[in-house]
Amino acid sequence: MTIGDVGQNPSVAPAAIDLADGIWDSEADDALVCQAVWQETHDVKTFVLKPAVPGRFRFRPGQFMTYAFEIDGEVIYRCYTISSAPTRPDRLSLTVKRVPGGPVSNWLHDNLKPGMTIRAVGPMGEFTCSAHPARKYLFLSGGSGITPLMSMARTFQDLGQQEDVVFVHAARSPADIIFRDELEGMARVNASFRFVPIVQDVTPLSPSSGLRGFLNRGILDLVAPDFLDREVFVCGPAPFMTAVREMLVAAGFDLGHYHDESFNFEALSAGEQAEAMVAETQLESEAQAEPEIQTYTVEFTKTRRSIEVAETMTVLEAAKRAGMRLPSSCSQGLCGTCKSKKVSGTVEMTHQGGIRQREIDAGMVLLCCSKPTSNLVIER
Repeated sequence: MTIGDVGQNPSVAPAAIDLADGIWDSEADDALVCQAVWQETHDVKTFVLKPAVPGRFRFRPGQFMTYAFEIDGEVIYRCYTISSAPTRPDRLSLTVKRVPGGPVSNWLHDNLKPGMTIRAVGPMGEFTCSAHPARKYLFLSGGSGITPLMSMARTFQDLGQQEDVVFVHAARSPADIIFRDELEGMARVNASFRFVPIVQDVTPLSPSSGLRGFLNRGILDLVAPDFLDREVFVCGPAPFMTAVREMLVAAGFDLGHYHDESFNFEALSAGEQAEAMVAETQLESEAQAEPEIQTYTVEFTKTRRSIEVAETMTVLEAAKRAGMRLPSSCSQGLCGTCKSKKVSGTVEMTHQGGIRQREIDAGMVLLCCSKPTSNLVIER
């Protein structure tokens, strides 16, 4: 892939783009059509999307979309960061790594083809460089966490801006470096942009002349000795995120200039498990302080589980406390991953844009921000 390929369909000439098209609005029409599929690495693909009704995308680099995929008769919601740049608004791309056993990532890799339609809502999210302008940036990514930072890097490149960017990416091997050719191309033509890949392993078929091992303070001092003065954006697996944050804190970094984001949709993350433990403690303390708190029965039709939920607790928190593994991510009513059909009952729901009014009218709720006000039946 070359820099000129980003966010464009090579088969469409520039003259074919209708600049009179309006802004795509997922509230009015949530249908997106797959325009192209690109193989980035052996287990990573980029899916290029366009509105079903002509329109242009408007978003900030680093934001994400929530998608609804119908797989084996069930609608599954997932959030994926936009990997393309808002400077190329006629197409939008999501870049997905195949996860062993992951129902959505495997379905996308095996089934989503040009011409097919999927549904999406967004954009959303506050993980964006546009909210934190600075002269110097440090991007630290691991694995598929590269996607929001790639959107930011592409935006800087398209605009010809001269921000000093050091982009450090950790991968398992040279063959696993997503967008490698494009990032190296950016570094060749832009003296203010530096790309530093770090790989764990090399093979005769996949050699590397770059850094090997894991990101640590020594490597950081080598590639960005002025990192304390930079605006830092971090995205990747939970262990990577934790290690980076601890390293920066130990170095005396001002966390007011630190920004991170990580999603794990295939299983409950360590953070979610910690949240469940905190929720359990809170529930116990609340029960002791407020013995009159009302509890309700919540039935899940597909798993045939029934749990008791206090009126002060969200359905998702109670479900996790009971050992149920429900799809979730942000736990703030933002992403829509936990969206479910409410068959009966009432809830108090306080969301942040992860669900639309027409979905609410149709009986959908976000379990992460819904507290029961009666007995419930949920289609899960």
